[in-house]
Amino acid sequence: MTKKQVSTITALSIAAIALGFLVSGRFWFRLDLSRNHAYTISAVSRNLYKEIPDQVRVTYYLSEKLSAMHPMPAEITGLLREYAAYSHGKIRVAVKDPAKAQLEDVVEQFGIVPQQIQTVEKDQASIATVYTGITIEYLDEIETLPFVFSLDTLEYDLTSRIRAMARGTVREIGVIVGDGAKQWEQDFNNLNQFLQLAGFRVRQINVGDEIPDDLGALFVFGGVEELDEWALYRIDRYIQAGGRVLFAVDGVFVDSQGNLEARPFADKGLLAMLSSYGATVKSELTLDRSALTIQYQTASRSGMRQVRLARYPLWIGVLAENGNAKHPLTSRFGGIDLFWASPIELSPSGSVVAEALFTTTGDAWLETKDFYANPEIPYMLEAEASSTKGKKVMGAALTGRFGSYFAGRAKPEREGASEALPDMPGSAQEARVIVIGDGDVASTFVQRRENFDFMAQAALYLSNDDDIITIRNRQAQAGRLDKITDEARRRAAMDTARVVNLGFVPLLAIAVGLFLRWRRSIRNKGWLSGGVNDDI
Repeated sequence: MTKKQVSTITALSIAAIALGFLVSGRFWFRLDLSRNHAYTISAVSRNLYKEIPDQVRVTYYLSEKLSAMHPMPAEITGLLREYAAYSHGKIRVAVKDPAKAQLEDVVEQFGIVPQQIQTVEKDQASIATVYTGITIEYLDEIETLPFVFSLDTLEYDLTSRIRAMARGTVREIGVIVGDGAKQWEQDFNNLNQFLQLAGFRVRQINVGDEIPDDLGALFVFGGVEELDEWALYRIDRYIQAGGRVLFAVDGVFVDSQGNLEARPFADKGLLAMLSSYGATVKSELTLDRSALTIQYQTASRSGMRQVRLARYPLWIGVLAENGNAKHPLTSRFGGIDLFWASPIELSPSGSVVAEALFTTTGDAWLETKDFYANPEIPYMLEAEASSTKGKKVMGAALTGRFGSYFAGRAKPEREGASEALPDMPGSAQEARVIVIGDGDVASTFVQRRENFDFMAQAALYLSNDDDIITIRNRQAQAGRLDKITDEARRRAAMDTARVVNLGFVPLLAIAVGLFLRWRRSIRNKGWLSGGVNDDI
């Protein structure tokens, strides 16, 4: 090869490498072997550019000190670069250090607040102030993710906000707390914060107030004994206009603030209205072997107060495998906790499709009469176990054109009301309804994140964002440690584990050692290969 040929090949190689760098932003490849492909954006996000008329600017405000200390910022940056690579130029990504760019005041105005972390350098401990937040800019709108330090819901947070901004829509959830003893800001504060972090604007609607036809979705908590026909007419009319509602209601009242006395609710019409839609919340209590632990006080024989822990079958831990994997809302169901919940019986009309979302285990049973909820005498909870045992539906989804509960009836009137109720729509529109037999499914009773995850995904489903539901939480979830509810099966599993760990594994180690010693003795005596001492 001549000197000229070598120079030409070298120049062409350099040019090829330079061009490769220039076009690398247009192509992306990542081998992702993680569960749920947590490090690769989904088809929904890859095709997002088709929904964006103008350019979106995503800025990751990241302190270099944090980037040097932890691998998570690099993973977040990689995900953002992937958005840009698939966006056909519609999404621009920038990474800025607020301190270096002297943007601290601007960043904090966006809502990105600094975090303090402890650092150790040269055996010296100190506190560092760092930033890790994202802004999304589209036209004259700005959305902020104030603190980003995980991939768990990052793709959902980005895609859902970019889509809403491009469409010019506001994702709003209305809430009605029908139980007069509860307040939204106090008894549902965690859910309120969770929905806002998921990008929803929460709008509280007082019982009986007008429900706008264009409201994205509505959550109704309780109200069996308090929602009168005026309030029910408002909800029914919203559904007739194509509204989408989640009802979380009980069929039996349990005095959780007192001595746990239980009685059936005196229905003012809410349960009857749900039954007319095709989902009957039974005036019964569900119990399950898959139970949570309750802590309660009791008096000892000496009169001393003692704190006890006990399995409480009226607090049900619904397992992930008991979710409906075929329904978009529960395709990645992580389980849910229920408190003094009631079973649901589905009987939809011809124009409505009803599907169970999640159920109990097959070891569940009911209390249908003589309701008892005190954990101190466990055998009282088992009174109807043998006659009512079986899997129970605890959450359901219904879709279609629902017949009005007030069809053929005069509009309700309310004393002192300044205006009459509006007429029902001329014809029912396609609507969605979710029914959960537990009014406390998202209240302060809840200690489990999966409950709030389910409510956020329900908000997406009701808002017709079915394709985003599956990307909301793509990280692998830890299962429950008490999945085996049958005592005999649990003991068998424990015995098997004990035999394997204390018997089989040591015996296997001894057998391997004896085998290796036997081979060594054979080799030393020259018994292999006709007496030749070969290495094996």
